[in-house]
Amino acid sequence: MNNTQSNYGYVSIFFHWLSALSIITLFALGYYMVDLTYYHQWYKTAPELHKSIGVLLFIFMVVRLIWRYKQLTPAHLISHSSLERKAGKLIHSVLYLTIFVIMITGYLISTADDRGIGVFELFVIPGFGSFIENQEDLAGLIHKWLAYLLITLALLHAVAAFKHHFIDKDNTLNRMIGRRQKN
Repeated sequence: MNNTQSNYGYVSIFFHWLSALSIITLFALGYYMVDLTYYHQWYKTAPELHKSIGVLLFIFMVVRLIWRYKQLTPAHLISHSSLERKAGKLIHSVLYLTIFVIMITGYLISTADDRGIGVFELFVIPGFGSFIENQEDLAGLIHKWLAYLLITLALLHAVAAFKHHFIDKDNTLNRMIGRRQKN
């Protein structure tokens, strides 16, 4: 369940893969919904679903960060160069920052008209209106381009994991899919 010196625990693995699945789903849904016309059956449903999943992902990511900082981080593999270690740390930091800025801009888009965000009709995140002129447009541009950046970084992250697995033949990917490895 907990991380060890050599492996990620099942909770960390669950956080990683559920985050990845949620982000891919949100990107696909966001990409799909921007071109919907008023008479399309998903015109109202897609944005509501996108917002609900986004709010739940925000809550989930906060819990994930708390878990991450309370857990031992598995040691770097000996086969990882200093450059790979620094690049990995930088990419992870940029991924987290990008995810949170995307969620904050999503909130600013959705609440610029002072309406809250309903989350699967279970509860509402209150809106505080617009803080700056054209808030929804500016936040929308940032949201869109950071979403593209996030997907690009996630693809690079996946390519790096496959490189470690198939070319370097190390345990980087195995540790994140739950295959227990010895040091």
